[in-house]
Amino acid sequence: MRILVVGSGGREHALAWKISRSPLVQALYAAPGNPGISRVATLVPLDPMDVDAVAHWAADNAVDLVVVGPEAPLVAGLADRVAKTGILVFGPSAAAAEIEGSKAFAKDVMRAAGIPTAEYEAFTALEPAVAWARARGGKVVVKADGLAAGKGVVVCGELAEAEEALRAMLVGGVHGAAGNRVVVEERLEGPEASCIAFTDGERVRMLAAAQDHKRIFDGDRGPNTGGMGAFSPTPTVGPELLAEVERTVILPAVRELARRGRPFRGALYAGLMLTPKGPRVLEFNARLGDPETQPILMRMKSDLVPALLAVARGDLSAATIEFDPRAAVGVVLAAEGYPGKVASGDLVEGADGPFAEDVQVFHAGTSRAPDGRVVTSGGRVLTVCALGDGLDGAARRAYEAVAKVRFRGMQLRRDIGGKA
Repeated sequence: MRILVVGSGGREHALAWKISRSPLVQALYAAPGNPGISRVATLVPLDPMDVDAVAHWAADNAVDLVVVGPEAPLVAGLADRVAKTGILVFGPSAAAAEIEGSKAFAKDVMRAAGIPTAEYEAFTALEPAVAWARARGGKVVVKADGLAAGKGVVVCGELAEAEEALRAMLVGGVHGAAGNRVVVEERLEGPEASCIAFTDGERVRMLAAAQDHKRIFDGDRGPNTGGMGAFSPTPTVGPELLAEVERTVILPAVRELARRGRPFRGALYAGLMLTPKGPRVLEFNARLGDPETQPILMRMKSDLVPALLAVARGDLSAATIEFDPRAAVGVVLAAEGYPGKVASGDLVEGADGPFAEDVQVFHAGTSRAPDGRVVTSGGRVLTVCALGDGLDGAARRAYEAVAKVRFRGMQLRRDIGGKA
């Protein structure tokens, strides 16, 4: 098979790495990819948001399957455009991807399907939004309705914080058009978990549960990021709870989208808060998580490609997915200034190892300088992942590998896996 992976982040590197290990693969491409992905795939200089160019290239180069990693091209209709060429595609249509593209739409789906979630309301004006937050003592979560690269969520503990966040989005335009409408919801308490399923629009296959760390500093302090690390499995989600999530969250969402004429084929991600009253959905994503994908795929024992094909063909009935009983921990190494304005062009050293067995370094915000050396080019630069016996063992091996990597201003959390 000839497969094209679309994207350039750590999630896409993990996908390309796992796909490259399949005996079914004859040729693997990535658009645009990154220096790490270039070790397992041929890079193609295409903009994922140029959906026509990606579809044309795939058709001209006899690609059999396109695997779309990031959310923005999906919301922009890349899967629809590729499907028109007759090429199989892993990733939902634009209509189905709206479950991530609009938080208000996702909440409407949850309400219609009876999916447990936080009380909420959507607003386009400041004063009524502030009034709603005031009625709840300011203990709310403010979310930009549209895509904001994982940074459009502000968890508030008092009214002043809520009003500041609302003003920044609705008046200051801090997230552009994505924040012209906001969702304000009650603040839930409890540990978080990420539950992701492959779905063909009707059937689902749950992946191993994971948990990420959103805040920039140890101890869950500081501003939210796109994710500073993740681990799998999470002791908070055992087999029984995972089955409950499949029954009460994933399947109802898949069925409601199908009922609306928006069948979802791809990876459906449910971000959960595990409250004393049971799991509650914080958000849905229309793709695999980042950085959760990295440790999840490290643990996947079975060949990924047959599962991707089954989803793309619309028939998961015969698909099986197996996971290593060992744990995996992934530590994100971020650039100076992240999650704000970041430095770039700094030399990355040590990312090629050598590393112990069952350790992988997935590139994200990296590029090649004119002299061929790898340099930083984004906020989250690398994810260092390791398998180990238990989360403590996996974390120890991941941090041993982290110690070999360096670039100026490197930021990381030292407590990934500690939530367990």
